[in-house]
Amino acid sequence: MTRATSQHLLARRLKLSGATVSRALANHPALSAETRARVQALAAELGYRGTAGRSVRRTADAPALKIGVLLGEPLVAADHLALPRILEGIRARARLDRAEIDLLPFAPGETTPLAGRRRLFGHLRAASWRGALLLYPFPEATVSMLADKLSVVSVLHECADERIDTIDTDHGAVRGLVARLATLGHRRIGFATWAYPTGGLWASRRFAAYTEALFAQGLGLDPARVCNVGPASVACPGPVALADAVAAITRRDGVTAWVCAADHQAYQLIADLAARGLRVPADVSITGFDGQPVPPGLPALTTVAVPNADIGASAAARLVNRLLQPSSQRRLTLVTPQLVEGATTASPR
Repeated sequence: MTRATSQHLLARRLKLSGATVSRALANHPALSAETRARVQALAAELGYRGTAGRSVRRTADAPALKIGVLLGEPLVAADHLALPRILEGIRARARLDRAEIDLLPFAPGETTPLAGRRRLFGHLRAASWRGALLLYPFPEATVSMLADKLSVVSVLHECADERIDTIDTDHGAVRGLVARLATLGHRRIGFATWAYPTGGLWASRRFAAYTEALFAQGLGLDPARVCNVGPASVACPGPVALADAVAAITRRDGVTAWVCAADHQAYQLIADLAARGLRVPADVSITGFDGQPVPPGLPALTTVAVPNADIGASAAARLVNRLLQPSSQRRLTLVTPQLVEGATTASPR
């Protein structure tokens, strides 16, 4: 059965025009969410497949797609450091796929459905978006509101909505950091993260990799050496409280290394531990995650560097594929970071 014949069958069964079916299969926002859902549900039932779910290069004479890039509220200021490289990757891939990028930042407090709906959908209608990329966390209600209207891909933050594809870093790279610490001779290794009100699952994903790595190295998991991960761990409501807890646990339990869930946490912890009489790496080793620039006056972290340009390019490519095959299965794509040896790890004394 040809693609055209399949679309004709869908139109006949649903009593819709061929143009409406074609637009519904492309997830065009001009149609209602109900109409798109009806067409896509019957297409899935009949086994219709429009375009293979692989990376697609659109031809030079294809009409330009208009894609929105929505900037939400970053968890911390350090998140902005990755933005230029992510956007660089998005724009590079968009050029290959004949797509136009429209950047729409949101001020703090504007990302809620009530506050952002009028501005967002007014802009969407004026710009004729076909899909959107989400950078930084958005409230789940806002994400679902967007998914009712557009094809959406989230960048670096996994959403609960089952319609949203995600391009993320491979949080399992923490296993390599723990293995490196174990090779240096560390046997009591802690895990520390900040407590965030929102922000997705990345910290818990990295904690899971830390736990897996401990058992792989023949080391046990001690909740007393874990900060801000679940109710059984040590609760530290802010960076100062975290530094106090890490210093106390280091001295009390003989912990010789700490895995931090992110570079910005690790650099702050290094500075705070110095004020508490603990030197890095002479007294305790520290690792991070992200590969951010080194702040003035601090040693370069042993960390994993996230390839942000590749993440941006992968997100743009996935969105184009989602536009061409909106009924395909949800995908979580992980991009592998690279281990970077720094000056914050050494053999324990």
